[in-house]
Amino acid sequence: MPPPRPLLLLTVLVFAAARPGCEFERNPAVTCVDLQLRTCSDAAYNHTAFPTLLRHRSWEVVEASSEYILLSVLHQLLEGQCNPDLRLLGCAVLAPRCEGGQVRRPCRHICEGLREACQPAFDAIDMAWPYFLDCHRYFTSEDEGCYDPLEKLRGGLEADEALPSGLPPTFIRFSHHSYAQMVRVLRRTASRCAHVARTYSIGRSFDGRELLVIEFSSRPGQHELMEPEVKLIGNIHGNEVAGREILIYLAQYLCSEYLLGNPRIQRLLNTTRIHLLPSMNPDGYEVAAAEGAGYNGWTSGRQNAQNLDLNRNFPDLTSEYYQLAETRGVRSDHIPIPQHYWWGKVAPETKAIMKWMQTIPFVLSASLHGGDLVVSYPFDFSKHPQEEKMFSPTPDEKMFKLLSRAYADVHPMMMDRSENRCGGNFLKRGSIINGADWYSFTGGMSDFNYLHTNCFEITVELGCVKFPPEEALYTLWQHNKESLLNFVETVHRGIKGVVMDKFGKPVKNARILVKGIRHDITTAPDGDYWRLLPPGTHIVIAQAPGYTKVIKKVILPARMKRAGRVDFILQPLGVGPRNFLHGLRRTGPHDPLGGASSLGEATEPDPLRARRQPSADGSKPWWWSYFTSLSTHRPRWLLKY
Repeated sequence: MPPPRPLLLLTVLVFAAARPGCEFERNPAVTCVDLQLRTCSDAAYNHTAFPTLLRHRSWEVVEASSEYILLSVLHQLLEGQCNPDLRLLGCAVLAPRCEGGQVRRPCRHICEGLREACQPAFDAIDMAWPYFLDCHRYFTSEDEGCYDPLEKLRGGLEADEALPSGLPPTFIRFSHHSYAQMVRVLRRTASRCAHVARTYSIGRSFDGRELLVIEFSSRPGQHELMEPEVKLIGNIHGNEVAGREILIYLAQYLCSEYLLGNPRIQRLLNTTRIHLLPSMNPDGYEVAAAEGAGYNGWTSGRQNAQNLDLNRNFPDLTSEYYQLAETRGVRSDHIPIPQHYWWGKVAPETKAIMKWMQTIPFVLSASLHGGDLVVSYPFDFSKHPQEEKMFSPTPDEKMFKLLSRAYADVHPMMMDRSENRCGGNFLKRGSIINGADWYSFTGGMSDFNYLHTNCFEITVELGCVKFPPEEALYTLWQHNKESLLNFVETVHRGIKGVVMDKFGKPVKNARILVKGIRHDITTAPDGDYWRLLPPGTHIVIAQAPGYTKVIKKVILPARMKRAGRVDFILQPLGVGPRNFLHGLRRTGPHDPLGGASSLGEATEPDPLRARRQPSADGSKPWWWSYFTSLSTHRPRWLLKY
């Protein structure tokens, strides 16, 4: 007996609602037309079809839609985060791919991965996840023939670039590398040395280029107990390219020499985890490279795509340090990022570096620049802000000088006795200088490393020509190779060890204090620590909340080449008030990068939350008026409340 007509109609409606946007499945033959949306001009395909998955039936309707307007401004709304990935994902729905009269849907797993990564950015501006990026409704599985809408971002970068015939795999081409060439070389190198190397991304630039890192370690991708972590960063200023190329060469050299059995390199990679980021500012590099070597001006391409100087874009913790240092009994290390910092423009490249630093317990770092020939070390910001040049040492002045000399003393040009050469004005200082004593500036990366984390970072100026000609690159490599290796090896100076309780359980975030040096470091999640120290006798203290402190005397000989092992076993405090000095740790605001300590577990960054909280009075978010002014269609689907 057939069901009544109303019930039959209801059955049809329920089925249709359960299968939204299936008109292409029921009518698979469609007419493909040229893709004409400016916002989607860089999609991985050239043809689309009407009606779209959102049932738009013309270009005019698409361009007037609030969905298209959102894609057009998403870059600015999220301040570069998840760009251009989300825009291309949205284009795959607003202008679906059409091939041979068939519409192809984007892959569901791509959508799900992006939602997991980008949801915090939407939460930070109090915006709901867009309905048309519903991973189950508008996307499909690989079994059903989906495609990757982000394939163009990776297009040409996955493929291996064959070396000229007859050349050995250890061959290094001393030339400038475009972004695509750099990525190919790093990935090819990691593939050749897969047992000791890997590549990974720490984020994207403002224009959407991957900030690609190559890592070398006996166990790539894992932090090993008491194995120190080192990072080398190049191209923070886009037009200072020598560091970018030298790190590309260094990656190939480490791989080749390891495979050839070089005992020094094998020992280094087996005892150290090394991270190389050749280009922190790939967008700026593109501007500089367009002018080319020898034609590049002093500033063309220096900034990122937002016109921000990345080495002035980090939080100014040095000013706060100077205030804290005058107060007895207050810690002046691991200073939290102030909330007001997030009210300014923060580059996605800067956020990526800060998250990276909070994820990995770096001990040592160098930032490679160009424009002079000298090694500088913190502080870079003068103790008296009005003083453009003023010696402003950190509590670890002796150690920073040792680190700087480790680079300069084996660099042939830095040790050249001619005062007429590049960097000759630093000759009497041994080609090293305190940063603020050279020139003072705020918002630098080195000061931030020292005051927010355990990491000691120096700045290396590689030469007076910021964009050297190609014929000079081999000589630059030869001048800096030994300096780089010698510097990385200094991470094994000082002491290292594990802090644990009486049951052998690691104590994370325990403090390691050195008497006479007002700068503490903290233990990693596994309870291990590294404390860079100059030779001499040191009184070292370990303490943590709920435990008694332990004091040890340590003697480090001048010729000691390996870090001394100093472990601590902390005993729990008895019943009663805990005598841990809470006053030594300031209670700062919630850290928008995740809230964990600088050595704690990595958490999803949320850098805009402090700046754009939901309105307490229930009013619309700050971005709502923008959409209502541009379109008659009010996108209430973007409201969370």
